[in-house]
Amino acid sequence: MSRIRSLRPNVTREEAAAEFSPAGPAGLVRHLIFGPLRSVADFYLPFRLFQVEVGNAGKRDQHILGLEAVMGVLDLYHFEEIPGASEIISVDTRNHPESRLNDARAQELVINKFQRALFSKGFFRMRELSIVAAPLPGELYIPYWVGFRGSGMRARVSVMDAVRHRIEGSKVRYLLQTWLTAPS
Repeated sequence: MSRIRSLRPNVTREEAAAEFSPAGPAGLVRHLIFGPLRSVADFYLPFRLFQVEVGNAGKRDQHILGLEAVMGVLDLYHFEEIPGASEIISVDTRNHPESRLNDARAQELVINKFQRALFSKGFFRMRELSIVAAPLPGELYIPYWVGFRGSGMRARVSVMDAVRHRIEGSKVRYLLQTWLTAPS
């Protein structure tokens, strides 16, 4: 078991279980199609934090961004400020994949992803665009809740961001399933 630094979750296990098994007609349909909720587990993804400075038309902005450090496939995680001690907890867990991105590749990905996000808001608004990403020390894990449901040998997973209280899509499920099925 290893000790990691994680953001403090805003969703409890019980709240996640209730979200994965809603009451009413929608919950009944989900139960009939995918099977009952069998268990809820915590899962943590490593993120590298970057302080990103953007220059555009003579104006400078700073952002704190997190890049998922396993494969770099998730969208950037935006922070208002560097998380403080009250927002971070230490967790002893095995439920996390190891970081696989090297520093140079992580820095390249964060710049490319942020540039793509800026261009999507309006390519023609960009004038003399410059983006510089400086890595911040350490790694920070983001907590997720995973709901396992199914009957017999079939299983289906749902994943919730335990900080933002948001059900995640296929990219996070893919990372989870890749980690779960990887040879030890």
